[in-house]
Amino acid sequence: MFRWMVLLIIVGVVGCNQTNQELVKDYHNDGMQLFKMGRYSDAQESFQAAQQLQPADPGIYYNLGQTYDYLRRPYDAEKCYKECIVRSPNHAGARHALTVLLMNQNRQDEAVKGIEDWLAKNPNCAAAYAEDGWIWKTTGDMPRAQSRYQQALSLDPSDTRTLVELAFVYEKLNRPDRSLVLYQRALEINPHQLAVKKDLERLRSSGTPLPHPD
Repeated sequence: MFRWMVLLIIVGVVGCNQTNQELVKDYHNDGMQLFKMGRYSDAQESFQAAQQLQPADPGIYYNLGQTYDYLRRPYDAEKCYKECIVRSPNHAGARHALTVLLMNQNRQDEAVKGIEDWLAKNPNCAAAYAEDGWIWKTTGDMPRAQSRYQQALSLDPSDTRTLVELAFVYEKLNRPDRSLVLYQRALEINPHQLAVKKDLERLRSSGTPLPHPD
């Protein structure tokens, strides 16, 4: 509480010397740094200070929701993710965070409906198909997940998250040859993915061949 009061006082003191946009950036950067350090309560206060100055920014709601998640305050996290989505319907991070939260609370029907509504309103949004794929992958319906991930890649072939998720699905479907190619593609786009490198080396060391015709 004391830190929050100090932040509000600072806003009033330096407001005449700094624009709101500069202050928002400062508080946001402060929040991100504190979040990385694991100081989630302090990060929350910084994001709230930024939110006071720029209440329409969807990214601030998302970051605040993330801090609430780590503080184990799911009710507040859910509110923030939904506020973010209202302001930015295609915010993939908030959509995924909300879906994970709902699934962890055994609210799968709500999670599914949320993504179905997203797809209905944005049928050309690759992230929406990928999120639907994630739901079915999580529940064990690999063929359905495969279909959704393929639809996502048809709209955005360079999305590394979808490439890696589909590679995982193909491994579960006993098609490691296809997984190998997808891991390679993901690393060509972003070589700084240590976990993906390990998966690729695992498949190579096991003698996984290149894909064969169906």
